[in-house]
Amino acid sequence: AGDNAAAALGLGAVPGDVVVSIGTSGTVFAVTADPITDASGTVAGFADATGNFLPLIATLNAARVLDGGARLLGVDHARLSELALEAPAGSDGLVLLPYFEGERTPNLPDATASLHGMTLRNSTPATMARAHVEGMLCGLADGLDAITRQGVQVERVLLIGGGAKSRAVREIAPTIFGVPIHVPDAGEFVADGAAKQAAWILTGSVPEWPLAGDEVFDAPGVPAVRAAYAAAKAELGY
Repeated sequence: AGDNAAAALGLGAVPGDVVVSIGTSGTVFAVTADPITDASGTVAGFADATGNFLPLIATLNAARVLDGGARLLGVDHARLSELALEAPAGSDGLVLLPYFEGERTPNLPDATASLHGMTLRNSTPATMARAHVEGMLCGLADGLDAITRQGVQVERVLLIGGGAKSRAVREIAPTIFGVPIHVPDAGEFVADGAAKQAAWILTGSVPEWPLAGDEVFDAPGVPAVRAAYAAAKAELGY
């Protein structure tokens, strides 16, 4: 979790902030003033780099889900994003459980990915693309739910990582998480955090290095998408 602590420091994350990082795998972590102990083991407890704490969940399937969707449809990531935004919220009833590599949260090491609700009507490139984006985001949103069940208050959600470059991910994320999504200008936040810690050691105080800027994406939440995802999990006993 050292890279996550460094990213939090580089972002200037404070209690109330949640960071959703979409790399090949995904992490969702919050900054809290008090430690979190999750008896279920779903939420891992770490320290951050400032004396606060970093409750965290990790998923195995994040940006690799977008890779798989692009490969399946024979398109690049830019076109995958365009297709996803052509489809309606909920992918016209098509639901993807994106457990391509098993899963860590929930703990399903032997699970495989599955499509649910497929019909002739919704078997289109656009709905397939959107189902990949929504499925990935629903898995991360489930992780955030696990953190908030520990009493963590969420005031701001930041979206980072390679997957955050996708326009579809940025625009669909608030419909899944149900809150505005802040996407910082592209940067190397782990390296920024490491540099900030080094400067802290040299100067004796945490340097104030504000983010260059961020873009806020907001849209009404669509609870039906999460509900359909939960129903698909329940169907398989997950």
